[in-house]
Amino acid sequence: MCGIVGYIGYRDAYPILIKGLQRLEYRGYDSAGVALFDGTNINLAKTKGKVEDLNKKAETDISLKGTLGIGHTRWATHGVPNDINSHPHYSNSGNLVIIHNGIIENYESIKKELLKRGYTFHSETDTEVLVNLIEEVQKTEDVKLGKAVQIALNQVVGAYAIAVFDLKKPDEIVVAKLGSPLAIGVGDKEFFIASDASPFIEFTNNAVYLEDEEMAIVRLGKEIKLRKIKDDAIAYPNILELQLNLEEIEKGGYEHFMLKEIYEQPRAILDTYRGRLLADQGLIRMAGIDQNLEKFLNANRIIIVACGTSWHAGLVAEYIFEDLARIPVEVEYASEFRYRNPVITDKDVLIAISQSGETADTLAAIKLAKEKGAFVFGVCNVVGSSIARETDAGAYTHAGPEIGVASTKAFTTQITVLTLIALKLAKEKGEFSSSKFHEFLTELETIPAKVEKALESNTLIEIIADVYKDSENCLYLGRGYNFPVALEGALKLKEISYIHAEGYPAAEMKHGPIALIDEQMPVIVIATKKGHYEKVVSNIQEIKSRKGKIIAVVTEGDKQVRSLADHVVEVPETLESLTPLLTTIPLQLLSYHIAVMRGCNVDQPRNLAKSVTVE
Repeated sequence: MCGIVGYIGYRDAYPILIKGLQRLEYRGYDSAGVALFDGTNINLAKTKGKVEDLNKKAETDISLKGTLGIGHTRWATHGVPNDINSHPHYSNSGNLVIIHNGIIENYESIKKELLKRGYTFHSETDTEVLVNLIEEVQKTEDVKLGKAVQIALNQVVGAYAIAVFDLKKPDEIVVAKLGSPLAIGVGDKEFFIASDASPFIEFTNNAVYLEDEEMAIVRLGKEIKLRKIKDDAIAYPNILELQLNLEEIEKGGYEHFMLKEIYEQPRAILDTYRGRLLADQGLIRMAGIDQNLEKFLNANRIIIVACGTSWHAGLVAEYIFEDLARIPVEVEYASEFRYRNPVITDKDVLIAISQSGETADTLAAIKLAKEKGAFVFGVCNVVGSSIARETDAGAYTHAGPEIGVASTKAFTTQITVLTLIALKLAKEKGEFSSSKFHEFLTELETIPAKVEKALESNTLIEIIADVYKDSENCLYLGRGYNFPVALEGALKLKEISYIHAEGYPAAEMKHGPIALIDEQMPVIVIATKKGHYEKVVSNIQEIKSRKGKIIAVVTEGDKQVRSLADHVVEVPETLESLTPLLTTIPLQLLSYHIAVMRGCNVDQPRNLAKSVTVE
């Protein structure tokens, strides 16, 4: 959600900024802008629309010279998407220019005070208020930019990642963070600033990730200076070596990132359990669990908090943990958890799931749980992310970069990690015999190959998509382990094709949704042989008797459902608890092809952002 880029060094800044903004498009945005310092003046271009629109405007309207610059993609919060509200923003004097991710909650009161002092405002944004507050502090306190930023940020309430440049200090950029991610790429006599590492990975694999309430002065030819915003204490940069490579963030010949990431799932699942799943030795090794085993074994319950697709992975995990490890589990929307005064004790384990590791509501839930004494375990994909740093322990999914806004491999790799944890705890608790445990491990090893097999249905699914691309509504049904998959399938269709879709437990169809079924209503039913098969067949017969169009996801060789359904997509057979790793594949492909046929922007669906870093 919103994207920041910046550069100071010896190279031309503009190509770095534009390419960086393109790499951050996955975060979701509605406008974009850049500001460049040419040695004398700040040249600014910004526009509603896409980065390609910005590039055309900048090439026409401004000088592209300069080795210092900042750029931004905006996802509108305060003020509608338009050229004026786009970032960067100037201060009244024109000396300061800022880009900002996040929300300044008390901006209205600050704005009223600044208006009394003679400031004028051109936009509706909280960001323009912030840059003028920094300028006012500079004037009244007679301090340099870094100190002015620190004083100003101690007066604001909210979340932010900012980069600020002062025309009077042309050799530095000041950055700061609270609640929104910010990374500094460290090169040879040059620095890069970005919301994540993707904009600068081709130039350096060394990065500093700012902690909350930290600020840094990035000065040409100097070391990074880090300080705590609250108390001015000196912080020492921890330079991490990035594991990301350029090939991973390119499309690799696929038309869209989403399709690429769907097809990456066999490898991503394998990478996620590689080194952890040792079937030949009958072992699961996970350092975050091994070192905190007693916390899990002695827990009264596990609370899972997440949002969106990660919440659906958490629902699958609820079935797995309770079924296999016999540990009570509650799954909570992180966005609701913190506001309902939940009962949390030091006997609870909280598992926080997030692809980006930056989800604002999930981070807030983590902080609340830690205050109550719970042990907090993180499951995320991005190394060095806020959730990875805030939790007591955790496990990375090793999915690789996920650029498409609609998560695909995040879902399957999260389920893989959570399955490994549940299996390990089940074995430690004595819920499994050695032979049953070995059966699970051996079968889990086969899942990447079975996902490959499921992907072979792509051509068939494209044909089905063509039949239903103009539908206005769609119903997804599943039972047991595959009820969360139905929810996830419906979410995918909504996200990228803008067709209204709902997921339901199949048995709940008779408690309302059956009223919607007619000959125009496509109903996607997950009907694998493992888990309540006869009950699901009965539900399909009820749909058929009302002339609903049935698309069934079934186990290879199924004949009974095939005789009832209008369309059938097969997946390989596996253990019931592992079926979500396979049944979700056809639903991802169906959503993808319908969206493409409808002319939708698959990788950047309207109004959505990859990581929701503000409430």
